[in-house]
Amino acid sequence: MTSVKEQEAIRKLMVFLQEWDSAHKVARSRILDNFIKSNDGKTEPELELEFSQGASLFLARLTAWLRMTYTYSTCLNRLLKSVGIFLSAASGRRYLTEFLEIGSVSILLEILGLNHLKEEDKRESVKLLQLVADAGRKYKELICESYGVRSLAEFLATSKSAEAQEDAQVLLDSLGRGNPKYQNQVYKGLIAVLPCASPRAQQLALQTLRVMQDMVGEAPSVLVEPVLGVLCSVHLEVQYEAIQLLKALMAHEVRPALLKGLVALLTPPRKKAFTFCNKTAKDPTALCLREPMLVYIQQAAAAKVIGVLAKESAEVAEELIQLEVVHGLMVAVGNLDYVASQRHASISLEYFVHTFPIVEECVKKALGHTLFQRFMDSPETWYTKLDPVQAEELASNTVDIPGDIARMQ
Repeated sequence: MTSVKEQEAIRKLMVFLQEWDSAHKVARSRILDNFIKSNDGKTEPELELEFSQGASLFLARLTAWLRMTYTYSTCLNRLLKSVGIFLSAASGRRYLTEFLEIGSVSILLEILGLNHLKEEDKRESVKLLQLVADAGRKYKELICESYGVRSLAEFLATSKSAEAQEDAQVLLDSLGRGNPKYQNQVYKGLIAVLPCASPRAQQLALQTLRVMQDMVGEAPSVLVEPVLGVLCSVHLEVQYEAIQLLKALMAHEVRPALLKGLVALLTPPRKKAFTFCNKTAKDPTALCLREPMLVYIQQAAAAKVIGVLAKESAEVAEELIQLEVVHGLMVAVGNLDYVASQRHASISLEYFVHTFPIVEECVKKALGHTLFQRFMDSPETWYTKLDPVQAEELASNTVDIPGDIARMQ
């Protein structure tokens, strides 16, 4: 028989549950506030003590209400936080099992794609998904089987909250570890984030790709275009992460394609390098120089990356020479419309000239003695004194260094 004390506790539980069942939205919101305040951080035994061994009865009510109202609930944030108290409770694995039995993973993922919901609600959803993933490999697989990677990648790319983006990145990173069945899916999901319009999302995706690279092994060829594409970002933190990833990728089979792509970026089609003046201009065909075009930013970044990669590996430097990088760098130095292209290309060109005698000989021949000496004396500033004729000669140079000669250096 139960004691008087136990009977009283059970009675209080039944009263509480009846109060919840009969309460409307405002009253339930108040109940949730009190629950969060009183039970945050509690363990499973503590929650059971609080609910007279009937905590699961309240969790069942929370999950049922979540299932019915997640598309429009005005207190969704409180509801998700309350569920989180159960899922994060030490020794509370059975709460997780009970929560997942109603298909809660799909609900949490769907919340991420509902545009009318608040960012803080979506962030709480990501936190619950993280608690699910932290439970082990089979739970990570469950999230991935529910199209979780796609949902999280889209959320990372479109979220306006930096904190929510970071939470999504941490979860994607978690799904990519200890989850061999879906590891490549996570990797490709992060690649899909790179063309998005959010610099923060690009930065986080690049960071995670670099971390995952050793686990994944060989990088897929579909990575080449998106990684080179982010080099047109005006955000230095994005370019920095792209450079770090490119450095890591030099040890993989995708290297030739990346190097070829980088060299190609040094010589953008001239018609893409300009932009028309505003529509009110008297001469609509007149070209004007407004903000630097994306191809110029990409050109400058490629010139910078090429110098970084060449200095780290003589083998890479030789491959770049075979791809006619010297011609491309000289074209970039001749770009009077964007000084960053000139600066980075000049600094990288200096390395090749100092390292490979054949390059020095060819560049000296192309520039002429006076201009070459000016370049050698001050590679970081000489381009500022180029006149239009000299710049055009650089932009239209025909330097061609035979690959077999470069390998002999």
